[in-house]
Amino acid sequence: MIVDFSKYADGLVPAIVQDNATGKVLMLGFMNSEALLKTKELQKVTFFSRSKNRLWTKGEESGNFLLLKSISVDCDNDTLLIKTNPVGPVCHTGADTCFDEKNEATDFLASLEKIIANRKNNPSDGSYTSSLFKKGINKIAQKVGEEAVELVIEAKDDNDVLFKDEAADLLFHYLILLQAKGFSLQDVVDVLKERHKKKA
Repeated sequence: MIVDFSKYADGLVPAIVQDNATGKVLMLGFMNSEALLKTKELQKVTFFSRSKNRLWTKGEESGNFLLLKSISVDCDNDTLLIKTNPVGPVCHTGADTCFDEKNEATDFLASLEKIIANRKNNPSDGSYTSSLFKKGINKIAQKVGEEAVELVIEAKDDNDVLFKDEAADLLFHYLILLQAKGFSLQDVVDVLKERHKKKA
């Protein structure tokens, strides 16, 4: 990857930060070559702060780091796209993004995945989700199968409320199964995107 820092008089290139899971644009910062190297070294997004006149790792004070997933450069080699897994809110206002983007469905699913992962990594005695992880992959897979059958049964009837309830149950247990296998919903979305590219 070649970045042309000389295109701007101050040697800083724009760095667009995107949530790797949701695709949401989180913020815009600026990087010089040192900030880019530091980002790769720490695996945490580091900018050059024009107000502080120094390198600044996002979250160094708040703990709300941007964990690096990937970096790419645009066709002119003068703008970076950085995909991250944010730890906590990104904006100083406490919002998830510095832009007014709202996608309640994907936002909620991303939050739900984090909760499920937490139940897996930090089991709680009173948690249904933790109890499923404790029973193992066979029980989780069996539960997904049961919920799928129940959804099919409700699909044949005309009770919309029950159909949506069963659809929610299936989606919830599917997310648990993904976590149990070490994957996220984004991994599945990536597969669908690749299939779409091949058919397009």
